[in-house]
Amino acid sequence: MQRPPRPRRFRFAARQRPRFQGQSFNRLIPNIMTLLGLCAGLMAMRFALEARWEPAAGLIILAGAIDGLDGRLARLLKATSRFGAEFDSLADFLSFGVAPAMILYLWTMHDYRGLGFVPCVMFAVCMSLRLARFNATLDAGPVPLTGPAPKPAYAQSFFTGVPAPAGALLGMFPIFASLAFSGWGWDGLAGAVRHPLFVGGVLIGTALMLVSTFPTWSFKNFKVRREYILPLLLSVGAYAALLVSEPWAALAAAGLIYVSMLPFSLRSYIRLKREAEAMIEPVAATPAEPPPAA
Repeated sequence: MQRPPRPRRFRFAARQRPRFQGQSFNRLIPNIMTLLGLCAGLMAMRFALEARWEPAAGLIILAGAIDGLDGRLARLLKATSRFGAEFDSLADFLSFGVAPAMILYLWTMHDYRGLGFVPCVMFAVCMSLRLARFNATLDAGPVPLTGPAPKPAYAQSFFTGVPAPAGALLGMFPIFASLAFSGWGWDGLAGAVRHPLFVGGVLIGTALMLVSTFPTWSFKNFKVRREYILPLLLSVGAYAALLVSEPWAALAAAGLIYVSMLPFSLRSYIRLKREAEAMIEPVAATPAEPPPAA
């Protein structure tokens, strides 16, 4: 006798969440930071058109702070990419090349008209060349077919020329000093640093330093001796207090401090180069043995 068929039991499969193609939000944070730095440079140019020099100069410093964070965040989150490097360079060119040149031209260099425009153009062009040279080093592998040769080990802690944020800081030094002197009531000094001849000299000097091969510390692998740690911390604390109380004077002092460090950077580079060359022992070539006689 056959048994009656059992009723079919339907099992409903667990509903799966749809998978979206794309990147995680964490990997987009460095690009978002770069975009904010680009917007800061654009807003600085807008304030310059309205003759609002203090917010214009402050936004350039904000762009520099963002530029110092986005690369480190990308390495920390393992979100480095070729797109991010190119986007960062384009944002740096606008924020540190075009925006400072435009601000300084509208601030004082327009008094000399065409002649006053030449240092501003030279500064922006040299900034673009400096960033293009930096991008070319990204493609340099162990044996590059084109582009510059890779840096030796002792030169990895040095930039070639002044980096873009530091170049913007040095180029904006006259406006920082003028705002500080005006706040103290020193109108004579404020007018002196605002003179187009002084501003033009600063722009040309900074432009030449941008495209030079002068080695400058990158501070990535910079080590501090134990006996210098406490004075360094105290100096940073004093500078932070000055930055809060007198921001324009602190920014102008930062430019002077950076310029005063350049000779020490060159001395350190030369010392490391000599030590690296001394470690290379010449190897005498052994003469080839004559073939045995037949």
